[in-house]
Amino acid sequence: MSGTLITVAPTGAEVDKEQVPALPTTLEELVSAAIECERAGAAMVHVHIRDDASGPTLDLGRLRDTVAALRESTNLVVQLSTGGAVTDAEGDRLAVLEAAPDMASCTMGTVNFGDGVFMNRWEFIVELHERMRDRAVVPEYELFDLGHLPSLERLLERHGLPFGAHVHVDFVLGVPGGAAGDAATVTAFAEAVRRYLPEGTTFSATGIGRTTLPVMLASLAHGGHLRVGMEDTVSFARRTPVTGNGQLVRRAAEAAELAQRPPMAAAEARRLLGLRDAD
Repeated sequence: MSGTLITVAPTGAEVDKEQVPALPTTLEELVSAAIECERAGAAMVHVHIRDDASGPTLDLGRLRDTVAALRESTNLVVQLSTGGAVTDAEGDRLAVLEAAPDMASCTMGTVNFGDGVFMNRWEFIVELHERMRDRAVVPEYELFDLGHLPSLERLLERHGLPFGAHVHVDFVLGVPGGAAGDAATVTAFAEAVRRYLPEGTTFSATGIGRTTLPVMLASLAHGGHLRVGMEDTVSFARRTPVTGNGQLVRRAAEAAELAQRPPMAAAEARRLLGLRDAD
């Protein structure tokens, strides 16, 4: 892999804006963060949105406005979260696709998520996978535990490849209730990708909280890509809060340069992922 795909996840659904004022929650803040992160080396933005009170929402009108604004202001691949908050209904999560993103997340199983449960029934996963293909939206299959890899193998065998025929996954590690966020776990996931998934499958890795750095470095060592952002951590170092998403993207870009796999531009990412406008 000659370059590194850097995804920024700027907001998420869990971080409290009052406790972390730098978190981008308005459309203007999100677009500003996206512009900065693209300049710093990001090629994709993983999007959660907030309402007027800074609470998580899947409001379809806001999602459409967000996709349009990000496309107008950046060249980033726009990936919407179909996870939302762990309390969001399946119907609302499926409706996210009506905002016509380039990509959307598809989580491959139910997982304990802190004090909550992130529910992903098999029937829901299948419907989400098939709706994405029908709408020419490329999935990023999110994997919180090793058991999600054979589940993805089963999905692809029974229901076919995604739109574009390329499989891209993201290891989400360090969530309380999911797989650990350390180098050994990244190694286990990378080996399982080769065992269970089609040749040519690509992967990114996300480390939550203090696991950010070991997961980042291990992913690069295994030829993987990176996801960083304030959805995943609000600490840059011990007792040092993140000042903004650009700070996290710049560090990821520096690590990619050291690994001799510099950040790829959005156009290259579109070709890699098989997006509908890749040409």
